[in-house]
Amino acid sequence: MAEHKICLITGASRGLGFHLAAAFWRAGYSLFLVARNNVELNHLLAMLPPMGAQRARAFVADLSDPAASKRITETVCSEFSRIDVLINNAATQGPLGPLWSTTADDWARAIQVNLLSPIDLCRGLLPLMIDQRSGSIVNLSGGGATGPRPNFSAYATAKAGLVRFSETIAEEVKQFGIKVNAIAPGAMKTAMLSEVLADGAEKAGDREYSIAETVFATGGTSMDDVARLALFLGGDASLGITGKLISAVWDNWEKWPEHREELAASDAYTLRRIGGRDRGFGWGDK
Repeated sequence: MAEHKICLITGASRGLGFHLAAAFWRAGYSLFLVARNNVELNHLLAMLPPMGAQRARAFVADLSDPAASKRITETVCSEFSRIDVLINNAATQGPLGPLWSTTADDWARAIQVNLLSPIDLCRGLLPLMIDQRSGSIVNLSGGGATGPRPNFSAYATAKAGLVRFSETIAEEVKQFGIKVNAIAPGAMKTAMLSEVLADGAEKAGDREYSIAETVFATGGTSMDDVARLALFLGGDASLGITGKLISAVWDNWEKWPEHREELAASDAYTLRRIGGRDRGFGWGDK
């Protein structure tokens, strides 16, 4: 794999992960693909067309296991001399319903998969990127990162934490030429969203249930569009763009390279507190 750039994708065997793997493969990357289901991973490998010396490596792991991230990073570091792109895509919906109706164990599992495992993968793989003085980390955000999401408290909390983690780590590693960004993909027609329909409006709430119904009726956000954004963030075209939360639906990211310096000097596309003066309240601030 040393002849090609290497991309590691978690949650790679289906949904958005499948589209990400196909897109990075077509772009010439060798792949390290992580998922829980060995059968689905092997199906993905069989679907990738031969591309010369490119290689795809499958690794079965359940990221709800705190030890899984260490096994992944140890394998990558022992088998490869570099890692160019890390995409933390694996996610779990977590418990639905008001906080008091959920269990601590279900909450902990959601935080482990959606927040702690991505953090551990970054911790384990950043030394490789630092040594090579390059690399890109792409963390998949989700609903609840930028505003309250009732009945999805574990998921929303984890995703908000992942975005702020991305901003913080971006500042720590930009001196080494490493980019860290988060993607807000929008509502997609995924197995995870189908869980909302299965659990019903009683647990998810009327608004969330209605959104899920609409997405399954219309198709929702294009996964190929999300994959294009991930390719942009993984490649050289996005050099200098780091510490941002980027919407695959609403943001005109293809124009961003023309405004690198302005973006770098701004807190646009980040999580920030809204003060009273930002909303014209003369009584709210000293």
